[in-house]
Amino acid sequence: MTTDSRERSDTNPTRADGVIAPGGGLLWAERAGAGSPVVLLHGAGMDSRLWDAVLPELVRHHDVIRYDARGLGRSTAPREPFSDVDDLRAVLDHFGLHRAALVGLSMGGETALDFTLAHPGRVTALALVGASVSGHDWPESPELSAYAAARRARDTAALADLELSVWAALGRRAPGGELIGTMVAANAERRVVSEQHCVLSTGRDAEPHLGEIRVPTLVVHGVHDHPEIAVIAERLVADIPAARGETVPDADHYLPLRTPERLTELLLSHLP
Repeated sequence: MTTDSRERSDTNPTRADGVIAPGGGLLWAERAGAGSPVVLLHGAGMDSRLWDAVLPELVRHHDVIRYDARGLGRSTAPREPFSDVDDLRAVLDHFGLHRAALVGLSMGGETALDFTLAHPGRVTALALVGASVSGHDWPESPELSAYAAARRARDTAALADLELSVWAALGRRAPGGELIGTMVAANAERRVVSEQHCVLSTGRDAEPHLGEIRVPTLVVHGVHDHPEIAVIAERLVADIPAARGETVPDADHYLPLRTPERLTELLLSHLP
């Protein structure tokens, strides 16, 4: 039975759940707030704590769900191939939501795009933050080559160091730096296992099909993010018919922790 989140009380307490993942295992999820439904999706090597600084204000206006992707944070590790798109569908179904807005960072943005193309009737709006997109041809670079080598070697210490140097360019002294370091260290080994089992369930890359997306779309990236993220953001704005772009100063890839006030302002003005 589908639940309309608008019927939820403003006093509804935070609810943490274990969502049964397709094929087995549990996805840790949390729901709070009231209003139109919004699902927050974090990036690779992170977990749902990415949204800690955005959540308090967002739940004052929306029914918000955040969850740890398969094998990351408090979710159980995969033992067989899985799809982030199928996991997102399981989260929506678990909470009785037929439709929701999706806010995704990096890998979470990629999942949001893939899900929207696979299930267009279930998405009311998109907010893509420092998003990647399936099918994008990343140019070769020394840092990304080192990243790939660390993955192949399952060198989790090197992977964590590269995550911070490549994607958290503003460093530990910038806002959110301590939590970013904690998340990266906690998830370095877990992400290697998770990424080895992750598959693209839709059977097609999103980049050639961006013109099929028909929901209002906000594309946000930080000035200090990896340069290719800006390239992807430009492509998303150009190819998605109902998209608009915003560039945020003083932010790298971890934008929700670097500049939470600005991101919250942008989200609240965009989400239905």
